[in-house]
Amino acid sequence: MDEQNWKDMESKYYMHAANRYPMVIERGEGTKLWDVNGNEYLDFTSGWAVNNIGHSNSVVADAIEKQSKTLLQTSNVFYTIPQLRLAEILIENSVLDKIFICNSGAEANEGAIKLARKWGRQNKNGANKILTAFDSFHGRTISTLAATGQPKYHETFMPVTEGFDYFELNNIDSLKSKIDDNTVGIMIEVVQGEGGVNICSQEFVQNVRKICDDKNIIMIIDEVQTGIGRLGSFYGYEKFGVEPDVITLAKGLGAGVPIGAILAKTEYSVFVPGDHGSTFGGNALTSAAAYASSKFILENDIPNNVNQLGSYFLSKLNELTSKFEIISEIRGMGLLIAIEFSSDIAADLINECNRNGLLVNAVRPNAIRFMPPLTVSEEEISEAMVKFTSAIESVLRK
Repeated sequence: MDEQNWKDMESKYYMHAANRYPMVIERGEGTKLWDVNGNEYLDFTSGWAVNNIGHSNSVVADAIEKQSKTLLQTSNVFYTIPQLRLAEILIENSVLDKIFICNSGAEANEGAIKLARKWGRQNKNGANKILTAFDSFHGRTISTLAATGQPKYHETFMPVTEGFDYFELNNIDSLKSKIDDNTVGIMIEVVQGEGGVNICSQEFVQNVRKICDDKNIIMIIDEVQTGIGRLGSFYGYEKFGVEPDVITLAKGLGAGVPIGAILAKTEYSVFVPGDHGSTFGGNALTSAAAYASSKFILENDIPNNVNQLGSYFLSKLNELTSKFEIISEIRGMGLLIAIEFSSDIAADLINECNRNGLLVNAVRPNAIRFMPPLTVSEEEISEAMVKFTSAIESVLRK
């Protein structure tokens, strides 16, 4: 079928839950994608920070092929080898002790909320309130939507789950003003991805840790977007000099397959049989893929590569500030980077980038987010900058 036939099929059958870009993607390799018309694109979205080691990585593809011929799925009442291998590599490379594997970031955060509330019931007189930051994003289930500190997401689905309140990021006084005897947890993203690539200060994160210690509150770090190498360390929290009590993972964990995880210190691992579960959580196929990807990232020191490439990428973006007065800010860590403009040109920029063969994400009406695979090269970053510069020039000429 040609491109239009596929689009007609989507219009006929699929709920209109997203405004799609105009291309129909057919295949990918490394940092590149091709549509059904054979057009090539540099992919600086990597499936929304998912394809951390590139499209069709042979290590992951081989693991999936081998596992698909061995065991796809069985109930979690049985031990399975891929699940346990994944658990070991994630725990042994963290400061956490126990893991529960699920299917997505929203599901991981939902589980972390349940974990915190049960711990509060057992250890803190039933405390159940969880504090999150304004502009945070924690998922689209009804409870993770409530945890998300962006009221615009709540309005259509009221009433959302109770038990959440919000503070200003990097404002410790704002956080302290929200804490009371009913507060059981503080959930943060060390870099808010969906909120616009807003970076926590070292001081703020360390103060959150101190407050949690002083007030007997659980420190939860949502690492759905920042984990598994994205910030230049295997886990994002490592960049901030703290040990969280609970973290959540997804996105880059599976290198393209749907998987999530909750990791917790022993003290907070309060689930017992019947409290929580997932039919597909820890599925043999997805666990095998996630293990292969995690092993590849660790053995090839991909986080160090990210640090070097992230610095190079930021330097190339910063060169644009002297050329375009419309650029108001460039911010990022590792290979999670945003460029903000003084007017709402992001939608037009996306269209021009698409035409130039570069895929990026409009994270705000006036901001573009870059999330390339962690295996991107300097040459590909330079090529992307040529395409992006041309896109800005085209928009400004209009």
